[in-house]
Amino acid sequence: MPNRKMSLIPSELLELYEFHEWRNAVPILSVAYRREWRDLLEVLRDFRILRSDIGEAGEKGGGKSKVAIRMDRMFLERGWRPKEFDTKFLIDGVPIESPTHEVDCFKGKVALELEWNNKTEFYDRDLNNFRLLFDLRVADVGIIITRCDELQSIFNAMGKGASYGSTTTILSKLKRKVDGGAGGGCPVLAVGMKSTLYLDDIANPGVGSRFVRIERVTKPRRKDDSSNARRKPRST
Repeated sequence: MPNRKMSLIPSELLELYEFHEWRNAVPILSVAYRREWRDLLEVLRDFRILRSDIGEAGEKGGGKSKVAIRMDRMFLERGWRPKEFDTKFLIDGVPIESPTHEVDCFKGKVALELEWNNKTEFYDRDLNNFRLLFDLRVADVGIIITRCDELQSIFNAMGKGASYGSTTTILSKLKRKVDGGAGGGCPVLAVGMKSTLYLDDIANPGVGSRFVRIERVTKPRRKDDSSNARRKPRST
């Protein structure tokens, strides 16, 4: 990334993350989507990888990690929402379904995915989704936040290296796909978490005190399970 684009990113974040872009994603975000750009920078500034979250699932029976859940919550607090689009093409009056995968976080016309520890095929899914949404003029920029390869040494030292192997989502593999044009014409920003984000909040509980921990995650209660459903019927 040329220096003039790097200057748009606060220097403190360059110490914590590695940034890689395609088709001028950074200038587009910083100029055309200032609120979304500000949200992204604030989340990246306030987020840390906590040792207590490594290798831990945050939902009973689910595979989503606490790392991903915590970052998702930070975007939700700023108005980003999961978004699934019902897309189709019309050819000679005949509709042809063209389903897209649900985007983790969407705001304005910016699509964001967090890939902490999935198979690398998830990058193909995300980039293809960005390409299609861009072609349909639904999204103008795609962002993928993932982890840098250097974090592997931390996982190895914790005895969890086998769960974070070379076939999982790491920045070097994403960069090759983005540079190869997997996102089509969609501007893409790839953000990699560096080892400088890591805090050992088990050995030193105080260091992670300002960052949200997840002790237990419960699924949202459905409307028919709410207290309203248990109220006694009105007398007539």
